[in-house]
Amino acid sequence: MSALQLYLDGIGLCGPGMAGWEASRGALAGSAELVLAPTVLPAAEALPPAERRRVGVPIKLAMAIGFEAVRQAGADAANLPAVFSSTDGDCDNCHAILEVLASDDRQISPTRFHNSVHNAPSGYWGIATGCRAPSTSLCALDATFGAGLLEAATQALANRQPCLLLAYDTPFPEPLASLRPIPYPFGIALLLRSERSAATFASLSIELGDEVTNTCADATLENLRQNIPAARALPLLQMLARGETGRVVIDYLQGLNLAIEVGA
Repeated sequence: MSALQLYLDGIGLCGPGMAGWEASRGALAGSAELVLAPTVLPAAEALPPAERRRVGVPIKLAMAIGFEAVRQAGADAANLPAVFSSTDGDCDNCHAILEVLASDDRQISPTRFHNSVHNAPSGYWGIATGCRAPSTSLCALDATFGAGLLEAATQALANRQPCLLLAYDTPFPEPLASLRPIPYPFGIALLLRSERSAATFASLSIELGDEVTNTCADATLENLRQNIPAARALPLLQMLARGETGRVVIDYLQGLNLAIEVGA
């Protein structure tokens, strides 16, 4: 595979103790301590009130990171193709549906069923932004961030227009949490372009390989990286937060990782 040359115009970030990209740069760069705290999700204010009442954690998380990346890039969300990448989708809703199915009254509410589909966040994003550009929803277990990054990069290059990647994961309640232990909601959005723009602050050259992946020297960040699929992006975010250039390798599939050359 030839290297995919992209340009990064915007980042959105939301996670435990990480309330946005700019507020989190110090902790990612190592100049401040990351204090873990419950992930704070802003209300999905861009949605009409009726839809806003129905949405759960993954939709609020996708909205938070998506709008931050779009604002940073000075882009128009209404015209952006997007890739939504999530390992398990709406875990709270899945748990609630399974509880109903395990009960004597097995009637599932239409709203729960509606929000159970994997592409629900992309639908609500379209309502919030008025966007009619194509969207893709995918998952690949622990490789979900890498799969989303490759998909968004490929779309940006093939279509010669910006593409927004939104990668996010949320925890299951028990008992599923014991089988799939994701400790916190965590999401990252990247606005990628095929050509440099006035908003570009880094270039990314992405290729597949078998190089050893980078880890986080900070134990707290490394624990998040290991336990949240979307947080596999943390070594890349650390390099970007420090304003450094160089090569970083992130997890993808077994025996096949993503090497990313970060440039100015």
